[in-house]
Amino acid sequence: MSLKRMFSLRHTLALRLTLWYAGIFTLSSCVAFLLFYTLITSVIRERTDQELLSQASHFSAVLSARGLEAIQDYAVLEAQAAGVKKVFFRLLYSNGETFSSSNMAYWRDIGVRGAAIESVVRGNGHVFDTIVIKGRRDQVRVLYALIGPDIILQVGQSMENYSRFIDAFRGIFITTMVFLIGLAAGVGWFMARRAVSGIEAVTRTAQNISGGSLEQRVPVKPRGDEIDQLAITFNQMLDRIQTLVTEIKEMSDNIAHDLKSPITIMRGMAEVTLTTGKSLAEYESMAASTIEECDRLLDMINTMLMISKTEAGVDKLAWEKIELADVIQDACELFRPMAEDKGLTLNCNVPRKCPILGDPRMIQRMLANLLDNAIKYTEAGGTVSISVAENEGRDVVLNIRDTGIGISSKDLPRIFERFYRCDQSRAEAGIGLGLSLAKAVVRAHGGDIMVKSALNQGSTFTVTLPKSEPSDAKSNPHPQP
Repeated sequence: MSLKRMFSLRHTLALRLTLWYAGIFTLSSCVAFLLFYTLITSVIRERTDQELLSQASHFSAVLSARGLEAIQDYAVLEAQAAGVKKVFFRLLYSNGETFSSSNMAYWRDIGVRGAAIESVVRGNGHVFDTIVIKGRRDQVRVLYALIGPDIILQVGQSMENYSRFIDAFRGIFITTMVFLIGLAAGVGWFMARRAVSGIEAVTRTAQNISGGSLEQRVPVKPRGDEIDQLAITFNQMLDRIQTLVTEIKEMSDNIAHDLKSPITIMRGMAEVTLTTGKSLAEYESMAASTIEECDRLLDMINTMLMISKTEAGVDKLAWEKIELADVIQDACELFRPMAEDKGLTLNCNVPRKCPILGDPRMIQRMLANLLDNAIKYTEAGGTVSISVAENEGRDVVLNIRDTGIGISSKDLPRIFERFYRCDQSRAEAGIGLGLSLAKAVVRAHGGDIMVKSALNQGSTFTVTLPKSEPSDAKSNPHPQP
């Protein structure tokens, strides 16, 4: 592995996860070892103490049955049987003076502790001591016990065998721990690399996208874990971004196309008037036409701004109680002359009362756009109907139905896009923003808009509006579409 590669690994999540895993495993193992070690030493010490107490009981029994001389001989025999380097015995008076002992050549560095003698004499029964002899590794466990009137037994036992066992246990543990820590680090590295492989795939995809390749997607595995969920969410975000980029490109193309026509017209009129105009009336006509085209451009730009602000939630809606029935009646009265001029029947079937919460100005604009479209694309003799109903008392459902030219199935999915116009609608004046604005207004109010249509059979636009202010609008004054 190159030096550069090694330095790069220092900052990787996989290495940090591996170190955490190995560190926690090591700490847990050490805690387990300390607990086990403490348990073993405690058991060994208790066993040794029981053996010393058992010997003290034997000495007491011999003293009671056979007398002082017998116990002296018994101490020598017991020491020789166990080994003079394994155990020793001292017989003491209550003042601490030694009157008999086993061979103490090996144990000459161990004296008599006065405090222990005093404790035994006061009636504490027995006292244990643990002594470390200078220059030796092993400890000695010593017992002071009263075995007869004014006679105290000091018996000591080497813990060499137990020390060897503990040393062996410690060595095996250290060797095993080195192996297990290495194994844990390897397993941790493997698991960490496997866990972050999905993140690396997301990173590579993001790097490719930053280079301009929006078609790249993160591969999703069938495991369904958190990394796969991240990949799915990231891919969905990419789909949305790609859709937005495509829409922006199409919108830019449509804007350029719709701006080109009025600007070309204005330039043509100005050029013709400048080259051929001879009277003031011709210049006035050119100015009037220019103003008309400018008004058309301003209307398109203002509508685009309104759609963008409404969708982005930049402008706070003026929430207030609206009597939707009155708003619809006013809209019908406004568009009735237009319908009659075109030979259409405009039916308005609304209840007397239908209160909702919303922005009156935006609701009026939405209704005006839908009614204008219905009248515009319905031929003479046709009918435009508007009706209102309540859906389980929570929503208001508004239906605008016409018997017009209808919309083809291939155009239906795109009619709410900005600047999109069906082939059969291009004969009528318009810029293709009315339905986009209607959808933005409905979504800003927490509702939805749908359409059903077929060519030459008319269209039905269904608008669903909540009767109360949406919860997201209460917590956020800028509702998102």
